Amino acid sequence: MSQQATGSGAQRERASRAQSEAGPHRRQDVLAVAALTLGIAALILGWIPATHFAGALLGVIGLPVALYSQMISATTNERWLNVIGMVAAFVGAGFALSHGGFSL
Repeated sequence: MSQQATGSGAQRERASRAQSEAGPHRRQDVLAVAALTLGIAALILGWIPATHFAGALLGVIGLPVALYSQMISATTNERWLNVIGMVAAFVGAGFALSHGGFSL
């Protein structure tokens, strides 16, 4: 019984160490936070009809940033932020395009 408990604890320790084994992922973390920030900003600005141009612009910039960040992400936490930012940028760009898009 003690071997089973030790084995499962060792697997958990190995799994948690796998995320931090390579050291800090500064570029991936910065890109994940940037994708989330751009996505939320695009969603908020796309929702407001008067700011449709800024919302469309941030959505068009935020979606490729989130996709690239997702491609190079190293941890599950980064992937969560990337997906939330990706969806927010897409929906925000859709709202902005429905309010007038890139027209000034």
